Amino acid sequence: MESVLGVSGQVGASLLDGYSLEMTGKDVPRLEEARAGIAPGTRINVTYLAGEDPGMRLAAARAVRECGFVPVPHLSARRLPSSAELERFLAGLAEEGAVENVFVVGGDPARPEGPYEDALSVVRGGLLQRYGVRRVGICGYPEGHPAIGDDALWSALTGKAAALEAAGLAGDVITQFGFDADAVLTWLEALRGRGVHLPVRVGVPGPAGVRRLLGYATRFGVGTGAVVARKYGLSLTNLMGTAGPDRFLDDLVSGWDPARHGTVGLHFYTFGGLRPTAEWITRYRTDRG
Repeated sequence: MESVLGVSGQVGASLLDGYSLEMTGKDVPRLEEARAGIAPGTRINVTYLAGEDPGMRLAAARAVRECGFVPVPHLSARRLPSSAELERFLAGLAEEGAVENVFVVGGDPARPEGPYEDALSVVRGGLLQRYGVRRVGICGYPEGHPAIGDDALWSALTGKAAALEAAGLAGDVITQFGFDADAVLTWLEALRGRGVHLPVRVGVPGPAGVRRLLGYATRFGVGTGAVVARKYGLSLTNLMGTAGPDRFLDDLVSGWDPARHGTVGLHFYTFGGLRPTAEWITRYRTDRG
């Protein structure tokens, strides 16, 4: 009889099948360095950050495609100054052969810079389908949001899922990165209970410095330093060290029940870089396989 550890290892390896990664427009050189360690066809999200112009984002999407991966450009609703700007960007993606998959997020600005108040307004606008978008990623927040209440988050998520279905668009949910696997599993069960059965990619922090991970946790409101350290296995006495998501993923694997939690994959936020994240995934798969 196979040991429980062996079964858990196999499940952990299966969750890694089809994992996705995230990069910024400035990460093209790092993508080139990491490409040999990333499986062909891997989905790679290209963020929509302030300070990066459309040309940089388009160039990054092109680089992802040319490296043999699937580009998933982000659209930040409240950063879009006009519907014409959205059309120009979608047209540019179409020219690059990188428009079929996008990820739509509300964005950081407190006030919209144009006509789009939130991701739902982009989904409902009809431009995505016109330019060839077929699959849309939307956000989920298992550990909450520092500026948005839980009721509003659930309403937004269920509304976007319904809008995708009405528009005939495929979709998936990518969650904000987190450090508490129990919170993620509880949220997944609640999501299914609300009738949302889209595939979910659980956001996982890639290996990075302890100080950086704690900084991101504070900035995005996903837990205090002490709670994150306890749940995630970080050492508060060694802030100069580096930590990977081993414990988080082990805990997620041990609690994941497809009947309750549905289709689940992993999305890695590459805080410590694309290559270190790809190398960590390879090691974890080998160790747990």
